[in-house]
Amino acid sequence: MSPTAVARRVVFPFTAIVGQEEMKLALILNVIDPKIGGVMIMGDRGTGKSTTIRALADLLPEIPVVANDPFNSHPSDPDLMSDEIRQKLETGDEIPIEHKKVQMVDLPLGATEDRVCGTIDIEKALSEGVKAFEPGLLAKANRGILYVDEVNLLDDHLVDVLLDSAASGWNTVEREGISIRHPARFVLIGSGNPEEGELRPQLLDRFGMHAEIHTVKDPALRVQIVEQRAEFDQNPLAFVEKYQPQQQELQQRIIKAQELLPSVNIDYDLRVKISEVCSELDVDGLRGDIVTNRAAKALTAFEGRTEVTVDDIRRVIVLCLRHRLRKDPLESIDSGYKVDKAFARVFGVELSEDTAQTNGTGQLKAGVR
Repeated sequence: MSPTAVARRVVFPFTAIVGQEEMKLALILNVIDPKIGGVMIMGDRGTGKSTTIRALADLLPEIPVVANDPFNSHPSDPDLMSDEIRQKLETGDEIPIEHKKVQMVDLPLGATEDRVCGTIDIEKALSEGVKAFEPGLLAKANRGILYVDEVNLLDDHLVDVLLDSAASGWNTVEREGISIRHPARFVLIGSGNPEEGELRPQLLDRFGMHAEIHTVKDPALRVQIVEQRAEFDQNPLAFVEKYQPQQQELQQRIIKAQELLPSVNIDYDLRVKISEVCSELDVDGLRGDIVTNRAAKALTAFEGRTEVTVDDIRRVIVLCLRHRLRKDPLESIDSGYKVDKAFARVFGVELSEDTAQTNGTGQLKAGVR
């Protein structure tokens, strides 16, 4: 057994995580279509945010990369390769290829801009005439997952840099008239605890989806979670082995969904109704419309279909819009519930029993089946 396999085995399996369906669904959809724009996960302490994200990275299949390339360049897609590799491709040089696990990069709270974006060695550039670039975390995260825990405590300037790179797919570093750019296309996942402060609305809006997670209240489920954790801690290898069939099945579903995604169609009338919901909720800009369309298509592909249904939209619309509503400090209704009500009105469907009963958690039955 390789050292990598052993290292991977100690990660708690994604399919063994109990509950938190909303978070799991949002993460899977972003992996199927990274252009959704990432996930912001807000919730109580100790609800398994970090565990779930690490489990997702471990679940993902290996990807082909150019060997010894600091940017995890794609061997054939120009949008996912560095300029140096592209030049080699154009001149017909041989490009060595290897397969590696999808990278998950943790962004530490105290990280500097140089650590995140990378630095240019000006002295070397001037004395030797070469672009001496020391890659940062964005280079490492290309084609992977960038996880920012406690994103609401991160410096706003750094959050801007991350969101700009995530949106454009490129990171540009400029120092003293020298400019270097490299691909930085990653799934951006932020998590935080609302008690520690909110993100600015304009930054929150840049995240594609927003999952809210709460501490499990059902005693039986809590016992199940505790027992599973104890079983994993006691014998991680045996525990992971037990969940291997479910892990492989989910991995295959994600791969098939990625292949099926370009063929998925969303009817014009449904697109109009999505925009009607956004308009009725007074959502600023068009990001809400775009993300809801993308997420509904990704969910359809995940279910193995090519035609988006009203139910697909229902299962993703709260995740895509709840954080884009204007906050009214005097209003007690949860933003997710407001999205549900607007959806039910525009699409002419009844509110699900789940939502009507909770009257404000805004949580729909969006399970990963």
